[in-house]
Amino acid sequence: MANLVILESPSKAKTVKKYLGAGYDVVASTGHIIDLPKSKLGVDVDNNFEPQYVNMKDKSDIIKELKKRAKQCDTIYLATDPDREGEAIAWHLSHLLNIDEKAKVRVTFNEITKTGVQYGMSHPRTIDADVVNAQQTRRILDRIVGYKLSPFLWKKVRRGLSAGRVQSVAVRIIVDREEEIRAFKSTEYWSIDAKLSASSSKKTFPAKLSEIDGKKAQIDNKKQADDILKNLEDAEFVVTNLKKSQRKKQPAPPFTTSTLQQEASRKLSFQARRTMKAAQELYEGVDVEDMGAVGLITYMRTDSLRISEEAKTAAAELIKNIYGKEYLPEKPREFKSKSNAQDAHEAIRPTNVELTPAKVKKSLTSDQFKLYKLIWERFMASQMANAVMDTVSVEITAKNCLFKASGYSVKFDGFTKLYEEAKDSEEQSGALPKITDGEKLKAEEVVGNQHFTQPPARYNEASLIKALEENGIGRPSTYAPTISTIIDRHYVERESGNQLKPTPLGEVITGLLKDKFNNIVDVKFTARVENSLDDIENGEKDWVETLRKFYKGFAQSLEKAEADMEGKHLKIPDEPTDVICEQCGKNMVIKIGPYGKFLGCSGFPECKFTKKIVTETKGSCPKCGKKMLLKKSKKGKPFYGCENFKDCNFMTWDVPLEEKCPQCGASLFKKTGKLGKIYCLKDGCSYERPLDKENGNEG
Repeated sequence: MANLVILESPSKAKTVKKYLGAGYDVVASTGHIIDLPKSKLGVDVDNNFEPQYVNMKDKSDIIKELKKRAKQCDTIYLATDPDREGEAIAWHLSHLLNIDEKAKVRVTFNEITKTGVQYGMSHPRTIDADVVNAQQTRRILDRIVGYKLSPFLWKKVRRGLSAGRVQSVAVRIIVDREEEIRAFKSTEYWSIDAKLSASSSKKTFPAKLSEIDGKKAQIDNKKQADDILKNLEDAEFVVTNLKKSQRKKQPAPPFTTSTLQQEASRKLSFQARRTMKAAQELYEGVDVEDMGAVGLITYMRTDSLRISEEAKTAAAELIKNIYGKEYLPEKPREFKSKSNAQDAHEAIRPTNVELTPAKVKKSLTSDQFKLYKLIWERFMASQMANAVMDTVSVEITAKNCLFKASGYSVKFDGFTKLYEEAKDSEEQSGALPKITDGEKLKAEEVVGNQHFTQPPARYNEASLIKALEENGIGRPSTYAPTISTIIDRHYVERESGNQLKPTPLGEVITGLLKDKFNNIVDVKFTARVENSLDDIENGEKDWVETLRKFYKGFAQSLEKAEADMEGKHLKIPDEPTDVICEQCGKNMVIKIGPYGKFLGCSGFPECKFTKKIVTETKGSCPKCGKKMLLKKSKKGKPFYGCENFKDCNFMTWDVPLEEKCPQCGASLFKKTGKLGKIYCLKDGCSYERPLDKENGNEG
């Protein structure tokens, strides 16, 4: 009889089966199989918060199959994901299959490779009750907030709304930033900028006015700027201080979940959900040419910067072979994790550095390749030598004014030969020409430039994830689903591509929660709750007592809010538009319903006319030639349909392009993925060309 190994994912099960071979039956639970009931609270708050778990209805066939296979095996191994959710799933499986709680059947794989699987299978342990309790506490907290607070929002704002413990704080952070932007008062200021040249070079370099009469230059208006420029008309620009030094630049550490999502957002324009989908696929296993299924990266939910000695050694060997010994640091690097980091897993790294991005490119989809390349290069660079810069800073005196300039040149490129971390904003500075102390410089141009102070920028996905992490809100596994949830619930929307802006609905709800349930949307309070979950996981806090303490304050706030808001109802402000109502001629407004935004007449309730908000694309329908519109399926997945859909019926998941087919003149379409291409969909036309995997453009 075979040993039964239960994982969460079918694709991971396929990869693990390859490494275990005969004698093992490997199956997937496809995530949770037991949960709190959907129809009621499912938590006995008066009896030590006893959860009332039920088998999930949509998992009935899987549960039957697991029970059947369990009866046919000698030993059951629970190899669900190596995190809180995975530990809880293992615990639920142990109860479902009547496994002794003292049995050493829990195995974890930090990487889905032969070595990783064999190591995990040879080190079984008991299920960690503390980790399970931490997950259970988190689940019950979220259930209490959701099931107790949501009905209150239905009564006071609109039916169908919901509140979440972490999501509500994320929305509050975005709303607070929007309020900062609105309250911001822009002020004028000026800079005096010079373009100077030295005798050694015809090329000019920039210098900026820094001080006047030994005090920091502060120029508030054009008159002040003009007075300074007049004073400088006949001035000599003399180098009065020249400082040369050397600066070492260290590589960024390997990725954690948070930094991977941030960097993929900056460099690849990936949304967090897209990043985690590709990372999950790379971890669980991909069919690599001549190798079969292999996990290409370590576990992708981690906040640790730890790297195994074997991985460091392998990286050093490859760096030496490719770039030379001088590209290795004196000793392997150690990166220090944050104080509250969970150190169960390594940082995200390639499982086999010999599998370079170029070697596996043919086997990966476009997203998988881009993300693997990012992870591989970041990890390898983290094990390389520092870059060395020769820096020069210059002080230049002109009458009573002091100008400053700086520059650098690369003495040794080090890790930058392979990879440099992207920044949200980066000032570029090049090398200065050869300058000597006391040298007189030629002023090619001295001008005043007007500026205005800028409001703080809206959050994008990268900066929001950074803010959540820095404030201790959520954990690595929650960043992507949190952002998806607040957008799906129409509390936040994307604007100008990647900016996150609160909707009127999001602002009304946040205002209500701040007023009546301040703890729920308080950043510091939520961070303390997260720390309590960590303490429970570490066996340092009692989970029931933690819930009791939270619930007492929450129940009091709910009771007071119900009394304060008796008979009151909050209105969600509508967004005005220039669209005219086709029935009564009044302007239409943008409203937010359960399924998103729509246009409604401002004369409601007298006029109840509504219409959909349509987004036109640059392409046209290959069947009838009318416009193609961007639409969304019931699950929120974007697709494209003809504006005359009732008669034409044409739709596609592929993106319509402005470019026309060189053979028939119809609009071309772009299909992404492993078999990506640019092609024509008009009947009878066979035009197509490949889509380059690396940059998403045709090759």
